[in-house]
Amino acid sequence: MNLIKCSNCGEMKEHQAKGLCNRCYKRILWKPKLITCKRCKRIIPLHAKNLCKGCYNFVFHLERNKAWNQKKNFGLDYETYKKLAQKCVICSFDKIVDLHHIDENKKNNFKENLIGLCPNHYKMLHHFQYRKETLNALKNLGYKVLDDIKIDFDVNFKA
Repeated sequence: MNLIKCSNCGEMKEHQAKGLCNRCYKRILWKPKLITCKRCKRIIPLHAKNLCKGCYNFVFHLERNKAWNQKKNFGLDYETYKKLAQKCVICSFDKIVDLHHIDENKKNNFKENLIGLCPNHYKMLHHFQYRKETLNALKNLGYKVLDDIKIDFDVNFKA
């Protein structure tokens, strides 16, 4: 190990090149090879497999990223999330499934409060026109859904 005094930061560190330590060399002199990313077609520094960092992580670490997001958003480990979001509880669609809080409290992340819904039923539950229909479907399946006072009123109300 060849220790030198870095000409940039002045610290005694291992020599990289041109009188600089490894950190200063990478920051000042090292220029990464620019490539055109095979996936997004941007010209950026090479990461691996001719992909930029973002595309590489998307392609090769998608499951790990999903696991991290579910841990952050719901406080669930990935296996529990996969079990809850296996299929839509209403129509059994299993390609894309989102988690929904039954009591609509986003901080209540108990397993009993989370159900998997397909994008259609998730949107229907949050859309006024179809909310009652979706809540009734959940009640018929045995879920303890709170009564929604916002949907039980007369639209033709006259003052």
